[in-house]
Amino acid sequence: MTPTIAGILLVSGLCLLLGTGMPIAFALGLAAIAGLFLDMGFDVIYVITETMFAGIANLAYVAIPMFVLMGAIVAGTPAGGDLYKALDRWLYKVPGGLVLSNIGACAIFSGMTGSSPATCAAIGKMGIPEMVKRGYPNSVATGSIAAGGTLGILIPPSVTMIVYGISTQTSIGRLFLAGVVPGIMLTAMFMVWAVFDARRKGFQFHATSLHYTLKQKLATLPRVLPLIFIIVGMLFVLYGGVATPSEAAGAGALLTLIVVVVVYRLFRIRNFTGIFGSAMRESVMIMMIMASAELFAFALSSLYITQSLAATIAAMEINRWALMGLINVFLLISGMFLPPVAIIVMSAPLLFPIITQAGFDPYWFAVVLTINMEIGLITPPVGLNLFVLNSIAPDIPTKDILWGALPYVLVMMLAILILCVFPGIVTALPEWFMGPAI
Repeated sequence: MTPTIAGILLVSGLCLLLGTGMPIAFALGLAAIAGLFLDMGFDVIYVITETMFAGIANLAYVAIPMFVLMGAIVAGTPAGGDLYKALDRWLYKVPGGLVLSNIGACAIFSGMTGSSPATCAAIGKMGIPEMVKRGYPNSVATGSIAAGGTLGILIPPSVTMIVYGISTQTSIGRLFLAGVVPGIMLTAMFMVWAVFDARRKGFQFHATSLHYTLKQKLATLPRVLPLIFIIVGMLFVLYGGVATPSEAAGAGALLTLIVVVVVYRLFRIRNFTGIFGSAMRESVMIMMIMASAELFAFALSSLYITQSLAATIAAMEINRWALMGLINVFLLISGMFLPPVAIIVMSAPLLFPIITQAGFDPYWFAVVLTINMEIGLITPPVGLNLFVLNSIAPDIPTKDILWGALPYVLVMMLAILILCVFPGIVTALPEWFMGPAI
């Protein structure tokens, strides 16, 4: 069997299994086992467990459940609401200020969770009812949070960046730094669009009936600042050479737990049973996907599909920017159907040698890939953020959420073009902190 035929059969089988609604981890595993069975026969039994275990037996993966737990602690307590209230009290007089508060809260919250759905859920529960009460259209209220929630996988700490780093053997610390400036840039672009859209539609969203004194504004800070200090502290120990990403994640989760218990006086165990349960479910799901994806990648390599595809593309002598355009189209389409973690672990073995051979910086590509994944989170048919918002705001039609989020898709596409023209936006900070990548 030629690698081309093997590749077509393997990918077709995977698409067929996903089309049945089977969980992604099981679909990846079954497709890989079927492909390996055709190549190795019953000897495949000896490589399945070993390959899957080896795929996740990496100490760096400890950071994933720790960051997931950190996000679950913040999302499952009043911390998200307090963050939202704090920003609203400082920006309530700005036209469109509540939209800016939503996006800003999403950006800061992302730095504590690394999860897009958690960010959407935590900020959306407070933000959407308040915006609707103040006269914002449904599309504006939900669209800003759907888009702002996507920042959770770009602004560090980011679970997808950890997965990319391990899948491509690149520095996780450098990847985190690479996401900082683009994350701030994208947040600013979202805010600019939100204000422009408000003025374009003739809405003056400043809250004329509200007034907060300086004392009321400052009263919210004691509950918010400790969590922000945790983020700053994690970044300090990580880039100061004090701790590895896994150690920083563990310390961050512990400190977050302590701060939340002390600030909100949550001293009963039952307050955290749901939080630890949700963190465990999400962590196990991610690790299962990654173990199955490792087996799928092994199947691609064993059948010489990866090598043949890379050699074919290299022989085409196509312009590297045309190649990058094709890769972006592939990522956009994939993001409409699969979650970011699944796409990264499946596509990294294929794309990484191609983009490095074409002369692209792997850390720059990580950010471009992540923004593509962000677009997938708010585009149908499987836009995860759309369904999260629909579940917390069932009275708002899905089409309103979708139409509110679509302009932000164009903003993110513009951000990708900017990064293509000015790649230094991504690479300057990592090189300044850690020197040129080897």
